[in-house]
Amino acid sequence: MTLSKTILVASLWFGLSASTAIAQTTTLSADVAKDWKAQREVMMRIADAMPEDKFGFKATPPQRSWGEQVLHVAGGNLFLMRYLNGRTPAPPVKTTDMNTFGLKASTKAEYLKVLADSFDYGDALLNEFSDAALAETVKGPPWMGPSTRARMVYDAISHCQDIYGQMAVYLRLNGIVPPASLRGGV
Repeated sequence: MTLSKTILVASLWFGLSASTAIAQTTTLSADVAKDWKAQREVMMRIADAMPEDKFGFKATPPQRSWGEQVLHVAGGNLFLMRYLNGRTPAPPVKTTDMNTFGLKASTKAEYLKVLADSFDYGDALLNEFSDAALAETVKGPPWMGPSTRARMVYDAISHCQDIYGQMAVYLRLNGIVPPASLRGGV
């Protein structure tokens, strides 16, 4: 290849790389909202994977039932996301009941609605905050102390992932492959 062709190819490559990098820029608020929506999809799929007649299943007697796990995730979302201090009113939860946060359901459809509603609350809150607002410090729960709003959101996501791992075991104990494993991973 001649020197002029090499320079032309290199210039095109750098130009395309720069335009791709510019096109791929995002914001903190967009990333946080994207991750929250992805977590919603993962949790809704796993909650829906268990047949309704197994919502009372417990891996061992002292553990939460499947349905209680779903309510625990929903309650955890509501509890943790309220620390963002947004304008959207926080649905009530009972902090004296960290198993289900006082949330109730009796059918699979009701459990899934409670879970979806908890993610809807998070969506509404996240729509309120700019990048700068997500970087602001708020008073978190006692075990976290002062934290940025972004950290609070990722703590809620982390909590979901923790319970997801437990729920995957519940499914496998019932001969069901978790949805994320069906498509090759989360």
